[in-house]
Amino acid sequence: MNSTPSRSWPHWTLPILVLAGVLLAQSLLVFNPGYYSHDELQWAAYAGQHPGWHFRGYLWADVQSFQYRPLTFSLWLWLSEHLFARPMLFHGLMVSLGGLNAAMLAVLLRRFGVATGPAGAGALVFALGPFAALTHGWVGTLADLIWVGCALLVALLAQRERPGFVSWVAVFVLTSLALLAKEAGIVIPALLGLAWLFLGRRREWLIAAVVAGLPVAIYLALRIGVLLFSPREAANYGWSLAFIPERWLEYQLYPPIATKMAIAGTLSRGLGDGRVWLAILVWLATAAALWRVGARWCLGWLLAGTAALGPVMILAESANQYGYGYAAATAAVCAAAWPHMRRWGRVVLIVAALLSVWHGVNVMRRMHEVGRIQSVYSPALARAVSQAPAAGVRLKPADIGQAWIYERLSHDIPSYAGVEIGDRVTLVAANEAADYEIQRDGSLKPLR
Repeated sequence: MNSTPSRSWPHWTLPILVLAGVLLAQSLLVFNPGYYSHDELQWAAYAGQHPGWHFRGYLWADVQSFQYRPLTFSLWLWLSEHLFARPMLFHGLMVSLGGLNAAMLAVLLRRFGVATGPAGAGALVFALGPFAALTHGWVGTLADLIWVGCALLVALLAQRERPGFVSWVAVFVLTSLALLAKEAGIVIPALLGLAWLFLGRRREWLIAAVVAGLPVAIYLALRIGVLLFSPREAANYGWSLAFIPERWLEYQLYPPIATKMAIAGTLSRGLGDGRVWLAILVWLATAAALWRVGARWCLGWLLAGTAALGPVMILAESANQYGYGYAAATAAVCAAAWPHMRRWGRVVLIVAALLSVWHGVNVMRRMHEVGRIQSVYSPALARAVSQAPAAGVRLKPADIGQAWIYERLSHDIPSYAGVEIGDRVTLVAANEAADYEIQRDGSLKPLR
């Protein structure tokens, strides 16, 4: 008697489902009516002042600028010119790019032999965690979407059965594009080298690491002095090797702390913060679960995450978007280890994943809240400034807990909706005289 063959789904089903899952789960980001921070407003103002591509050659020529990201900045300006007035389209594009990155991670895991369920779940945990939630929801993190996407494409090319000359040219080009998007692209050869070390030492991974290392070597030869010794635009870009232990710990412990919006200051209260103790327990349990499968799994998890972080660990401040590649690398290792785990190890990974995803939900909700406030506040501010004398306007928030939102949304904005803003906005303390009080929804209440 012949048994009925099991149904086989097309190979493209998994990435489509992952992409759809990300878009659905992060719909609050997609349907965000406004923006999160000052840089989105600044770049929109720059794009409005200089429409078109003709003026942007300097972005590519100025190799000695501290933030040499010509690919990112050119795309950001072009997208701001066309999409800023339609924020939901802008955010929909960002989340779609994040969903594509998650889909590529799922495909990569399947090529490693990981079953469909763990591969899809690992990709979704990566895309829905707190590192990715902020990266997908903030237009200012376009660079991270690009470089991680390029890294995943490079890995897919290296994982092919017999990549040829065209594949190696593509690896070189994709690594170059990652570097033109963000400095973090320099970690791609290290990640490929780890793949060679832990995935059977296939020569394709080693070749890919060498090929990717060529543009990285050229990039560092041109830029290492600028990156390390040029004047900093902000204190958080300062660097020291002494920062590495604290930065590394923050990226390890942040995902389970579901009530913290941004990673910066995760250890500011030290061990006096009960949430940090919970995060330590989750991290130790995850490490133990991987160690139980085999020391190589635990070591691979630690090294892949550390390599993905790379140079950001020397910076004076951690940031969610800096952990985007870290989240992809560590989620991939855990998904690959899943089939080899006993029940208690799987329970540990499920708990860690649920805490991380819930954290991502909280970040997403807060970003939607800020966007809703911005959609009211910025137009109201522009109207107030347009009617104000040359000295500008003085504002104070009704809710002091929202002060950080208005500081970000008022910082160094050249113009908004055609109204020059510049230094004509002053935020004052609650006990100081002001022209307007900022209501909780972002509207302005006249006080004079």
